[in-house]
Amino acid sequence: MNKLLLAALVSSALAVPAYAADYTIMAPAAPGGGWDQTARTMQEALQADGISGNVQVTNVPGAGGTIGLAQFVNQYNANPNALIVGGYVMVGAILTNASPVSLANVTPIARLTGESDVIVVPAASELQTVDDLVAKLKADPGSVSWAGGSAGGVDHIAAGLFAKTVGVDPTTVNYIAYSGGGEALAAVLGGQVTVGISGLGEFDAQIQSGDLRALASTGATRLEGSDIPTLSESGVDLVVENWRMVAAAPGITDEQKAAITADIDKMVNSEAWKTALATKGWADMYLAGADFDTQLAADTEATTAILKDIGLVQ
Repeated sequence: MNKLLLAALVSSALAVPAYAADYTIMAPAAPGGGWDQTARTMQEALQADGISGNVQVTNVPGAGGTIGLAQFVNQYNANPNALIVGGYVMVGAILTNASPVSLANVTPIARLTGESDVIVVPAASELQTVDDLVAKLKADPGSVSWAGGSAGGVDHIAAGLFAKTVGVDPTTVNYIAYSGGGEALAAVLGGQVTVGISGLGEFDAQIQSGDLRALASTGATRLEGSDIPTLSESGVDLVVENWRMVAAAPGITDEQKAAITADIDKMVNSEAWKTALATKGWADMYLAGADFDTQLAADTEATTAILKDIGLVQ
């Protein structure tokens, strides 16, 4: 009887899928924005394809992700089950907030996605085209309020570079930073600001419903399946593109980093992830290992130069 019971238990154990790890993913922003959407899409893909049995997402908003980043570093040191989402926005926010904690304090795993920003206005806005926006900005820069993500992030950089490109002092841009895409969306819909600037994922439903009008996208080419013109097509010679990444905790071993990287590699090659990219209009910018480390260092250097140029960093 004991042998039969033992055999049954072994058989039962073997029938249960062997998951690599349970994960907690921190989105260092409020619900609704790009980081939150990325973390929850990772959660769905990791679980749907059996890569992880249990994935939890937590939100810690504030200061362009640097509050969450600092908490992550202090709370999860050497924890191989903890991940944090970040990206171009965080690179800029670390610089503009003079954060004592940076991406050098975590273990970068991979760049995941890329996305163009879109510039939108409420449906009732007098601004019908990019030309209208340029004219208003040139007439009185302060009268054009921009709602977007964190100070120093890609939305803020895009607004500053837009002004500079059309001949307006970028330091005069009236930019209002929000900690999550949901808050920026509410400000635009409520008419509290002139324009909104963020990823298509934050505004797409309202563009489709007709509550918002998209003036342009900031990418090199039109968003797939979209009739929104690029800034270049609209006469403004500017391209700005966002990217998002995932990092692990500081202090993990090389073996633990390799295991996490393997799970992320499985995730980005899963059908669930590929479907999500197509649905959300995210570009696949997957880059891992030493290549990503090199690219991250280059992007940090370039962002420092841009932020100095538009007056956000001394």
